[in-house]
Amino acid sequence: MAKKQFKAESKQLLNLMINSIYTHREIFLRELISNASDAIDKIYYKALTDESIRFNNADYFIKLIPDKEKRTLTIMDSGIGMTKEELEDNLGVIAKSGSLNFKKENEIKDGYDIIGQFGVGFYSAFMIADKVTVTTKALGSEEAYCWESEGATGYTVEPCTKNNIGTEIVLKVKENTEDENYDEYLEPFKLQMLVKKYSDFIRYPIKMDLQSRRLVEGSEDEYETYTEEKIINSMVPIWRKNKEELSAEDYDKFYSEKHFGFDKPLKHIHIKAEGMVNYNAIMYIPEKMPYDFYSKEFQKGLALYSNGVLIMDKCAELLPDYYSFIRGIVESDDLSLNISRETLQYDRQLKLIAKNIKNKIKVELLHLMKEEREAYERFFQSFGRQLKYGIYSNFGAEKDELIDLLLFYSSSEKKMVTLAEYVSRMKEDQKYIYYAAGESIERVNQMPQTEMILDKGYEILYFTEDVDEFAIQVVMSFQEKEFRSVSSSDLGLDAAGEEKETEKEQEEGKDLFNEMKEILGNKVKDVRFSKRLKNHPVCLTTEGFVSIEMEKILNSMPNDQTVAAEKVLELNGNHEVYSALAKAYEEDKEKFKLYTVLLYNQALLMEGLPIEDPLSFSNDVCKLMR
Repeated sequence: MAKKQFKAESKQLLNLMINSIYTHREIFLRELISNASDAIDKIYYKALTDESIRFNNADYFIKLIPDKEKRTLTIMDSGIGMTKEELEDNLGVIAKSGSLNFKKENEIKDGYDIIGQFGVGFYSAFMIADKVTVTTKALGSEEAYCWESEGATGYTVEPCTKNNIGTEIVLKVKENTEDENYDEYLEPFKLQMLVKKYSDFIRYPIKMDLQSRRLVEGSEDEYETYTEEKIINSMVPIWRKNKEELSAEDYDKFYSEKHFGFDKPLKHIHIKAEGMVNYNAIMYIPEKMPYDFYSKEFQKGLALYSNGVLIMDKCAELLPDYYSFIRGIVESDDLSLNISRETLQYDRQLKLIAKNIKNKIKVELLHLMKEEREAYERFFQSFGRQLKYGIYSNFGAEKDELIDLLLFYSSSEKKMVTLAEYVSRMKEDQKYIYYAAGESIERVNQMPQTEMILDKGYEILYFTEDVDEFAIQVVMSFQEKEFRSVSSSDLGLDAAGEEKETEKEQEEGKDLFNEMKEILGNKVKDVRFSKRLKNHPVCLTTEGFVSIEMEKILNSMPNDQTVAAEKVLELNGNHEVYSALAKAYEEDKEKFKLYTVLLYNQALLMEGLPIEDPLSFSNDVCKLMR
């Protein structure tokens, strides 16, 4: 029979299909299985409306048959089949969708799902095949037809023999090249893996002959290999089942099967949403951080399905960055997909789903915090930093969304507490939420700046992660209570009378402090008496936005920047060291200079800051000892 040519525009589209539209060759199997599922959907729908069609559920199936010797892969289905005209229309004109026409002709509402809509998926077969042969027999027809093509050169349609209704597609798999291994599409294990990845929840059984081993009858150690037809897809997605049907073990098993993590999740979230947008979702809050969580290789996102078919393995648009630890799937038939069904047309429905998911995650995290505090603290130990980054990023746009989820170690409770819990315990005369920033709880416990706050019985929150202060600077206040660092130059503690007393003391020491400031130069912004010190002789405080901990963090970044906090050297006027300093100021200026530099370096060491000249510091200590 003479070969027919594709229309010029169809020929161009076929070349585009093979080379550009799909990013992964393996997608061809998803597309052909989806088409087979469509064909079965059509005959199933016909059977519902036509009593003359007799079909049992067992009659609906899809089967894969790889043949390594012939280098063929066959995809069979028991669907509605195609007439000669339909072959010509559906396969001879690229981008004409038979499924879309079927829905229109039969006035099927959008609620009844038929996957195909673009009419291009079939041609993805040419990404791995030199030749494609389609043998089909339509429902109600006595004739079968064979469509055959080697690609853009054209196609033939001829009568042929086929006993059963349905379609059989035979792909003549390409030979391997230096860059591509086509043999893998003839391996049962690879095909099974692709079905699990993309088509596991197609509603009809996908069958394949697989080899198994069994003990030879009458033998204790001799095994034989045999071939058995097995169903390789799950068919019914767990997310479409009622929650009452599922146990915690079912959710954990799905988490493990889909390789969402090697741990056991802390909590699952099962959503069935109907309304402005319809979708199902199962999401998990993991307990442990993935090993690559903060690496470039880590990809956030939820697996996205439409009609049981995987569209995207990681749909990043469904999760904000601060919830990137969430794992799971979303299925919606309301989304607008692009022609390859690999990516989304970013639309209103997707935004609605993402917003609903974000709100649901917060509700579940708050519930976990309230009802299972130990579990929440384990979660926060792994992912609390990510929530804090969420507050700090985008200029604090999400601070109200995340602030209630934060935990910090408490000086009084000796455990992690929320900001709401802190505020609920604040004393009547306490103006601020006090915090201390340091590398560890142990390090903060040793900070001299905490003495006065603790002496007044005020609670201090410990900021031990590098992002803590940056996040709180963005938040600024919580429940109308401002945050105040214990290292701030102004703790807001002095009453009116105490302020006057402090000013008087400062005036008395004015000359001594001015000379110390002159000795230290631009290393400090000011030198003054301290109202916060009780047992320690000296400490550093700061003015302005940048704290000492922030200075350390910013200067540790690999961008060659130098950031300096505006430091204030504070002295304990009641300490014997100050008495020695004051005596040296009156009697020995060289010793006064030595004491000044030593006290400044001592304050640096207590803050964990480097001394500019360790050798000079060592010599100064030796001078003091002599």
